[in-house]
Amino acid sequence: MFRIFRKGSKSSEKEVFGNDVSKGSAPRDDQKGVAKGLRSSSCSRDVSESLQETGKKIESIGRMTALTQEEVVSHTRTVVQGLEALRNEHNSILTGINSSLTHQQPPDSNVVHEKAGIIQKSLDQIELGLSEAQIMLALASHLQTVEAEKQKLRAQVRRLCQENAWLRDELASTQQKLQASEQHVAQLEEDKKHLEFMSTIKKYDADVQDSESSMEEKKDKSDDPVVDLFPDDDADDRAAMSPTPPSQFAQQVNAGYEIPARLRTLHNLVIQYASQGRYEVAVPLCKQALEDLEKTSGHDHPDVATMLNILALVYRDQNKYKEAANLLNDALAIREKTLGENHPAVAATLNNLAVLYGKRGKYKEAEPLCKRALEIREKVLGRDHPDVAKQLNNLALLCQNQISQEERRGVPKEELLGKYEEVERYYQRALEIYETKLGPDDPNVAKTKNNLASAYLKQGKYKEAEILYKQVLTRAHEREFGAIDGDNKPIWQVAEEREENKNKVKDSAPYGEYGGWHKAAKVDSPTVTTTLKNLGALYRRQGKYEAAETLEDCAIRSRKENEASKFNVRS
Repeated sequence: MFRIFRKGSKSSEKEVFGNDVSKGSAPRDDQKGVAKGLRSSSCSRDVSESLQETGKKIESIGRMTALTQEEVVSHTRTVVQGLEALRNEHNSILTGINSSLTHQQPPDSNVVHEKAGIIQKSLDQIELGLSEAQIMLALASHLQTVEAEKQKLRAQVRRLCQENAWLRDELASTQQKLQASEQHVAQLEEDKKHLEFMSTIKKYDADVQDSESSMEEKKDKSDDPVVDLFPDDDADDRAAMSPTPPSQFAQQVNAGYEIPARLRTLHNLVIQYASQGRYEVAVPLCKQALEDLEKTSGHDHPDVATMLNILALVYRDQNKYKEAANLLNDALAIREKTLGENHPAVAATLNNLAVLYGKRGKYKEAEPLCKRALEIREKVLGRDHPDVAKQLNNLALLCQNQISQEERRGVPKEELLGKYEEVERYYQRALEIYETKLGPDDPNVAKTKNNLASAYLKQGKYKEAEILYKQVLTRAHEREFGAIDGDNKPIWQVAEEREENKNKVKDSAPYGEYGGWHKAAKVDSPTVTTTLKNLGALYRRQGKYEAAETLEDCAIRSRKENEASKFNVRS
């Protein structure tokens, strides 16, 4: 098609310009030039019409024939080559016409200009066709790239589907094994608890009639109240980490620093694992979270300090005191740097570090830390805040343990009188805050009275200790059975009456006739049971054996009933 058109174009060029147009020679006469120009214009119109007809035929053929992408690309490249050749010929013709107009002015110059315009229009259409062809080639190349990427992604999807199916099978198998293991562990735990309960029952049945010497040995072994009553400061961090802080203090602790939700969730998860003894899960979880926080926020960030504190508490529960101390010191440095030296979070870390030193027997090192925590809380929360009372309790317990340590080393009591007075002041102030702010029925009131009574006992102040123990038992009795009167007596009064009447009616008044007061020592009030035991031991020191046995019997019955109720609930 294009070869025929090129021959016609050359003959037309000769007819318009003569044989020597390309060489730049002038035509022989004006009339011949005009005639040739007219024939060239007619030929150009024929060329345009021929191109349009050819294009229509190509479009109809394309619609009628289902060509593949490769065939369309091949044909497009062929058309591009033809159009480029046609463009060159049109440029040559247009150059010849413009040259003739430059060298001479024929009479029919308007016709010549019209021919030049027609050729220019045809040339523009050719350029447009070339541009569209180039776009088609570029689009075809892009489609090929997209198709290749699509095939690659399909292969990856097939591979991932296979891996997913395999992982699901593995997960189902592992879940079945885990469920079977958990059922087996639960059964073993229930068996263990049942055996422990039965062993405890036998132990109590055998120990009801123990001698005085036996009771004195037990008292000596459990004479250190700090072992059972030394409170941790986990609540500060745990309250701050809880989704909804239970008190206004939690909001004050977090003033200026909000712990992210992801850390609160992680903290709850770690505490759950730690309470179950699954440290092999809790520790790596903390370490991974700590590593992620250091990468995203840097080491000197409050979130990193919080995570260090959580990991330290887990290590402390595992008795890894050295590792826990290093983490707490690091957390303390970060919080002092980022939050300030007088922030409540700094006080919480100081107290945790003091508790840790206390567990390691380093009471002298723990005391200044605890005092600094007390100063911060007094400054931020006020001198009468319940958390200040808690810090006072901790400080008194540390000092009390420090006294016991010095006595074991042979230090005379006379040299420790000042320390005893300091302990008493801390307890008395804490007791005053609890009674004023939380009321006389708050559990912390009874605990603090027990702690103060233990300090009195170590100094030989038996009367002061006895008064405190009786106050705790009297308040517990009033909560359970109402106001005290002649027919409604607290247990210590019943015990003293039995002591007075032991020679008159030895066996005529069993304890059961005095009412089941031991039921007042419920699960939610373990301090009452502790008070019964402590006052019973004090009675024995005073030679009041009948009264002591009455209180000890009450404590034993309470513990039996509590454990039996727990066992029934589990069953």
